[in-house]
Parts: sequence; C-alpha cells; structure tokens
Amino acid sequence: EAAAAAGGGGGNLVFFQSPRGGGGSGGSSGSSSREDSVSAAAAVVQVQQRRHQQGKVTVKYDRKELRKRLVLEEWIVEQLGQLYGCEEEEMPDVEIDIDDLLDAANEEERALKLQETLVDCYKPTEEFIKELLTRIRGMRKLSPPQKKSI
Repeated sequence: EAAAAAGGGGGNLVFFQSPRGGGGSGGSSGSSSREDSVSAAAAVVQVQQRRHQQGKVTVKYDRKELRKRLVLEEWIVEQLGQLYGCEEEEMPDVEIDIDDLLDAANEEERALKLQETLVDCYKPTEEFIKELLTRIRGMRKLSPPQKKSI
C-alpha cells in the first residue's frame, strides 16, 4: 500500500508484474519484493512436491511395460473391430485378458482361451490369434501396485 501511495497507479503494475522488484518506489517495495520471492519459491517447492508425488505413482509400475500393454490393447481393439466388422462401441462383449493369457501354462492353452473367447466371430480368427500370441511373448504380467504400510 505504501508503494502504491508513493508511486501512483504505475507502481502497482510494476509491483505485481515483477516479483524481483525491478521497479517501484521506496523501501517498502523492496521488502514486498522479498516476500514475493519467498512466496514464489514456496510455489516452486509445492510444484516440485506435486511432481514428486505423481512420480511415486508411476514408479510402482514399469512405464515401458505399461506403454507396451497400451499399444497391444489398442491393436487388439483395432483387430477385433476388423474381425467383427464394426466399431468399438458396437462390438459384442469380447474381453481378452492379457494377464489371464500370460498365466496360461503354454501357447496351446493360450490359443484355446482365445478361441473360446472368439467363438461367436464369423470371420477366421487364426491369424489374429497367432499374431496376438507372438506379440505377448516375453511380456510380463502386471501386478497391482504395492500398498505402503503406514
């Protein structure tokens, strides 16, 4: 307020635009500038803490595995759309659980699970099943994140 009274309306613009106190009049502007710097530093610390907290969530999962999984799931949806000849919204209730497939003992068991899932598809599914089994080879099952003990 003292800076505004001494410097007029223009002092307010400089005061609010520059937390470093590049302009303004009187000693009170300098102390307000320090307060602004402190609050700006506190805001930076809060943003860094928020980023750190967000990082904790993604660290629990392997990002590379998540990316692979997402790409695979998008491919599956696209392929099912072609097999059933419709858009995703119109597709019959077909659920392909990648983790369930990865739990299977061998390729034959995985192929059987997929054939059972796609039993009502009128188009040939052999190529889709073969390609899907190739794509999941080497993938790991995604385990849920570990709960932190308090």
